Amino acid sequence: MASPVLVTGGTGRLGKLVVARLQDSGCYVRVLARYGRPTPPGVTFFTADLRTGQGIEPAVAAAAVIIHCATSTRGDAEATRNLVAAASRTGSAHLVYVSIVGIDRIASWGYPKTKLQAEQIVAESGLPWTILRVTQFYDYCLTNARRLSRFPVAPVPAGFTVQPVDPRDVADRLVELALGEPVGRAPDMAGPQVSTWTDLLRGYLKASHRRRWVLPVRIPGTRAVRNGALLPPPGHTVGSRTWEAFLTTQLRQQVTTTA
Repeated sequence: MASPVLVTGGTGRLGKLVVARLQDSGCYVRVLARYGRPTPPGVTFFTADLRTGQGIEPAVAAAAVIIHCATSTRGDAEATRNLVAAASRTGSAHLVYVSIVGIDRIASWGYPKTKLQAEQIVAESGLPWTILRVTQFYDYCLTNARRLSRFPVAPVPAGFTVQPVDPRDVADRLVELALGEPVGRAPDMAGPQVSTWTDLLRGYLKASHRRRWVLPVRIPGTRAVRNGALLPPPGHTVGSRTWEAFLTTQLRQQVTTTA
């Protein structure tokens, strides 16, 4: 049997897509998550707590590749440190970590600061490693667009220039990197369109047939973002799916589910 590929956070938004792509590629897949959840047939599930280190070693033992998708608004650095320690004790797996475009320019923010620390832990782990920084997921943009559109006047961050990406494109790229040789910092990844949060919200309102006043609001402490901190550098990898195509599919699925 081929050496397994472990996906941490394999039941999450991105992790589930990565698991599916790995299975399509014929890989023997393991999933590590904090709580037991249903997984596709043929996937081996491990319950472990990355933040305490409890239960990690059986999941990483003999793994050829570890794709680290697990993330939280707090504790990512400690979780990554525990994962690296366990992986180093049990082998020399290729560690693939998904991070965020531009975090070194917004490192004073809590979550980006922790993600940047996790990147450093991966790079200094002594394991073969690959880090892929990606822009904001369309799912995240959709969740926020829905939240903002609840108000008659929808407030939106002013001057936020972004280039969000479809998580399915990211999953494809992560699997491609994971099954190849370690590359260190891979080229960053973004979607095919540069936009603003104002335009994303208006696109959602149009696609969902809602009428709202859109009010751009300047948010203190976000100068770096207004100056393009969340945009990928030259030479980045580009996903294929547009925001409009994503919205069309998601809203169609919503109608089918509620019908």
